[in-house]
Amino acid sequence: MEINRPAVLAEVERAFAAYEAALIGNDVETLDVLFWPSEHTIRYGPAESLYGRDEILAFRKARPSQGLERTLRRTVITTFGDAMATANTEFTRDGSEAIGRQSQTWVRLPEGWRIVSAHVSLRPRVEADAP
Repeated sequence: MEINRPAVLAEVERAFAAYEAALIGNDVETLDVLFWPSEHTIRYGPAESLYGRDEILAFRKARPSQGLERTLRRTVITTFGDAMATANTEFTRDGSEAIGRQSQTWVRLPEGWRIVSAHVSLRPRVEADAP
């Protein structure tokens, strides 16, 4: 199995960038497309546990559309062969003292790269955290 084959890594990096743009732009349609449309898809958030496409989509449609901008840091994308990848990043938001952490599992399906599992958590900043 090849880890981080350049062409595959570039594909996942583009999919991850599309997700990030859709997230901060509150493009619910694109976010919905990027998640695997299955009852097996899971998204755990800071205050919610969402099981399946319908719960994830309902959450996206109901959340506020303001204040979504964020700055990513320490993003690590790793591909395994040509059909599976993980994407992990930390993020900060202006006006917040929290550090966000996001992890995603991406799988290449016939329709393209899709998130099959995601987890978002927040933790307080500590002195050791770089700005």
